[in-house]
Amino acid sequence: MFYGNYYSREAIPPQAGTMYMPQMQQMSQVQPMTHAHSMQSMPQAQYMPCLTGFNSAYAVVMAGPDYPSITGMVTFTDVPSGVMVCADISGLPPYKPAAGEKQPVGPFGFHIHEKGHCVVGDPAKPFEACGGHWNPTNQPHGNHAGDFPVLLPDNGHARMSFITDKFKVSDILGRSVMIHENPDDYRTQPAGNSGKRIACGEIKPWNAFQQVQ
Repeated sequence: MFYGNYYSREAIPPQAGTMYMPQMQQMSQVQPMTHAHSMQSMPQAQYMPCLTGFNSAYAVVMAGPDYPSITGMVTFTDVPSGVMVCADISGLPPYKPAAGEKQPVGPFGFHIHEKGHCVVGDPAKPFEACGGHWNPTNQPHGNHAGDFPVLLPDNGHARMSFITDKFKVSDILGRSVMIHENPDDYRTQPAGNSGKRIACGEIKPWNAFQQVQ
């Protein structure tokens, strides 16, 4: 595992409370995911600093059957103004414009879902066990606590960070982050017409002294 400076790539020892974002292995080195794979069987990642903070959580993203190259991590850290969310996702499919009745592929809807059961289940409807969008205050879609900006990739790689004041890290442990095939329109109820679920990650507490699984 590499720990180092994001800009200089100079190796440094890990420090307590430091968040590490993934620089995933080359996809040629990653074994294809099967429906039976669990979070513990994700490929080993290398991490780079994102944010310091002790009260943190992370989700290692696993791909569904439609786009098996998707990998990445999302981290959450309590900050004075809310929670800082950092996402680093690779292997996203290329953009395809809408055609006829078909929605565009990308930019990709990105949300917190109610449950952390990232099991593919039915390949036609992956990750259904995660339930719907997490919406603790019963708001219309577009204002759910777990409604995030879409992921906009460059050559399959999307990196994004933002701060939200709609929850704390303790509120989302055991839930999941979900990536959808289509963009979120932020108005269609109840889920923004964002399409099929293509990748999922269970949100777990961060321990700076424990290797991420």
